Amino acid sequence: MDGFSLLIPALVSLLCAAISTKNPPALSAYPETRKDDVTDDYFGTQIADPYRWLEDANSEETAQWVARQNEVTYAYLNGLPDRAALRDRLTQLYDYPRYGLPFQEAGRTFFLKNGGLQNQAILYVQDSLDAEPRVLLDPNSLSEDGTIALNGTSVSLDASLLAYSLSQGGSDWQEVHLRDIDTAVDREDVLRWVKFSSFSWTHDGCGFFYSRFPEPADGSSLQQVNRDKKLFYHRIGVPQAQDLLIYERPDQPDWGIDADISDDGRYLILTLSQGTDHRNRLYYKDLGDASHPNLAAPVLPLFDAFDASYGYLGHDGRTFYIQTDKDAPRGRVIAVDLAHPDPSQWRTLIPEDEDALRGVSMMGDRFIASYLHNAYSEVRFYDLKGKLRKKLKTPALGSIGGLYGKRNDRERFYAFTSYLYPTAIYRYSARTGKSTLFRKPEIKFDPAPYETRQVFYESKDGTKVSMFLTHSKGLALDGSHPVYLYGYGGFGISLTPGFDPSLVVWLERGGVVAIPNLRGGGEYGEAWHQAGTKANKQNVFDDFIAAAEYLISEGITRPGKIGIAGGSNGGLLVGATLNQRPELFGAALPAVGVMDMLRFHLFTIGWARKSDYGSSEDPEQFPILHAYSPLHNVKPGASYPPTLVTTADRDDRVVPAHSYKYSAALQAAQGGPAPVLIRVQTKAGHGAGKPIAKILEEQADQWAFLLANLTGDAGP
Repeated sequence: MDGFSLLIPALVSLLCAAISTKNPPALSAYPETRKDDVTDDYFGTQIADPYRWLEDANSEETAQWVARQNEVTYAYLNGLPDRAALRDRLTQLYDYPRYGLPFQEAGRTFFLKNGGLQNQAILYVQDSLDAEPRVLLDPNSLSEDGTIALNGTSVSLDASLLAYSLSQGGSDWQEVHLRDIDTAVDREDVLRWVKFSSFSWTHDGCGFFYSRFPEPADGSSLQQVNRDKKLFYHRIGVPQAQDLLIYERPDQPDWGIDADISDDGRYLILTLSQGTDHRNRLYYKDLGDASHPNLAAPVLPLFDAFDASYGYLGHDGRTFYIQTDKDAPRGRVIAVDLAHPDPSQWRTLIPEDEDALRGVSMMGDRFIASYLHNAYSEVRFYDLKGKLRKKLKTPALGSIGGLYGKRNDRERFYAFTSYLYPTAIYRYSARTGKSTLFRKPEIKFDPAPYETRQVFYESKDGTKVSMFLTHSKGLALDGSHPVYLYGYGGFGISLTPGFDPSLVVWLERGGVVAIPNLRGGGEYGEAWHQAGTKANKQNVFDDFIAAAEYLISEGITRPGKIGIAGGSNGGLLVGATLNQRPELFGAALPAVGVMDMLRFHLFTIGWARKSDYGSSEDPEQFPILHAYSPLHNVKPGASYPPTLVTTADRDDRVVPAHSYKYSAALQAAQGGPAPVLIRVQTKAGHGAGKPIAKILEEQADQWAFLLANLTGDAGP
């Protein structure tokens, strides 16, 4: 690209050099971690938990332990030879304008933009697409260190008011405010203790629906379990204490309740969920006249069993269009008459396909259906009778996001990206049926010397698994290449091709990026997801291990040159496979991982993961969880590869105690010379809303750690 050719030749030579052969720095002694005599009885099995005290995030002893661990970790990281150069190159790669998808309301256009190195993206508004954008909300002005982030936005039907939510220090808790769009000045309305909620305006412009949890006890936001979610209506200018309670289920404290309004303002659609389980119930409230909505109308069930996923798409009269995987694991679209909702009366409009249906929206008299074909995107347009009209052309194998909006939209925006294709935004016209490039990034990276290819390998049980490999063209199959093997494998989440500026530094150093589509994800539909849950969870680890074995058998790499990484459920993946096959890997980066599979459900929103994991409170599921739990399967005296655990002190999604206890156990068990370190970021959470400055520092540390420990024969 143009900017790349302007780089100083000497710098290019440095950055494109092969992996350095410098050895890692010496490691300081680990801080002493106290062990307590704590034992739990699980159906007659005694399980020791000596580091239980680290679960108390508010204790001074825990804080001192974190500080001592960080001292050892940063003493090591500061001695890594490539850390500064990596930080500089990452800064260059992130220093380009990045745009979010525009959305429109009442003729106005709204979009997020980060100029490059701003800690948080800024929200802009244009009175038309041809008008000069003006700043509507700049989160960077709200904190000196960029740790206050914009989470969600919703614009009133007349585009006069913006409801927006903020989070501090990476927390999932949100504080909701209202801003006048003409003046960019906030009103007095403030809503607190909101988490995992949308904001849906009634068409009279008087207020919006939102969901919230009860206020946690003082100082317990990292301990208290989040239950009893309720749906409220906030009327503009009224204190939150007077918000109207719309729906609650005190008999079902684990049910989530969320709501959205139909495009015409007549129906309020309620989605009831159980944790992270994709199966849900769908209820509705007939608000009647959209200009005078009847908020007291009864809530009526439409799909009243947690037997499948049901997503409202739109309606014509009393006919609802629904996306579901009921009797169709890869998804279909049906029409349901509210007067005759029995399944025998459903009409299938778009039948189940060989590819996984991931999302559908309506635009005029068309369904826009997004599929995953072998883990990359394909978009198809159907008429209301389900007849295929056309497919959207894409510039390469990659991922499409967006194309959502209101049914009467005349245009929509979508993003396209791939591993070597920075995210570009396209504009789709309903009138012409054509797409035009709207915004294309300019980044200081030339993708021409690299390629992405998709391979398929066999897992332990013979299952064929897809994997994307990105590397230099003409890669020599001599086993010499360092590999960054990244995985997730859970909750139906799909890992599809997408551009990540940080991966460029790995490619420029001669590395290979390998991303397998493990079972537990959603790349091939619900059956693929379920094949990696509960009693089937070992399949995920087997798939990941088989990916490493494939890379070795193909001559791409060797065990000492494979660095494995994953975050959250992916951190669990790294921890479990590290325990099972420590000799197979050269280094590990488990991030914000779920490491204690016997107690994950006892903190904040952890209980919601029971749908994928099961629960140690179940006598049949306990032995399954115990068999792979990273914390409980660390083997004393085993030789583990270099490991850098990362977490954050304010993570209230996967509380940092998971990483604290796991790191303490791994340090105590390590029988080899390799470092086992934990890096605890302050004023940060699970990852969302993290300032660019913190992202650059963390990524530089992780890449420097891998480069130092996967160098030549320096790895185990």
